[in-house]
Amino acid sequence: MATFSFCDSPYVFYEVGHEVRTVEFYESEDTNLLRRIISWITDIIVVIAFACFSVYAFGTQIPINGSSMQPALKTGDVVLVNRLIYDFQDPDRFDVVAFRREDGKMIVKRVIGLPGEKVQIEDGQIYINDKLLYEAEQEMPAITSPGMAEHPIELGEEEYFLLGDNRDSSEDSRFANVGNVKRDKISGKVWLRLFPILDMGLVD
Repeated sequence: MATFSFCDSPYVFYEVGHEVRTVEFYESEDTNLLRRIISWITDIIVVIAFACFSVYAFGTQIPINGSSMQPALKTGDVVLVNRLIYDFQDPDRFDVVAFRREDGKMIVKRVIGLPGEKVQIEDGQIYINDKLLYEAEQEMPAITSPGMAEHPIELGEEEYFLLGDNRDSSEDSRFANVGNVKRDKISGKVWLRLFPILDMGLVD
């Protein structure tokens, strides 16, 4: 059997005995089009899935209402929450976090006390395990309303003590309607102020 073809011909010729047969060697245009469509659809699905994951992990938006986090955040600010970070590490002291209250409302506060610690507010100052809390706290004004933290508060496993930066205008762990916040109630870390645009930047 002999095989031969001609330039620019879409066929391959087979000689069987004295009979010449032709066979198309390229796939039909319909098959190629179908493969391209499937490839496009796959690419679109991957892009949509990545976008959804990115929004879920890093792009949850929370509007700030009230003055409890001033001066760091103020009414009208819109912040983004990293919901993925605490799957890999524990909340750290001074992290600004978003958590869900028992009434379902999402609130933004700052982590002050960590699991297993003892927290007390005395003479307007915060004490952790009987030691005065320094670092960022030294720039905060004295606290005039210690609430339940007037007496030592023992944090259990997976419990955090949260405060607003504007201590005299914040509903936080000092009060019974918030109390110690369980780890599973913390939705994520506030990492970026998105709006207003002129104030866009990382949240400390």
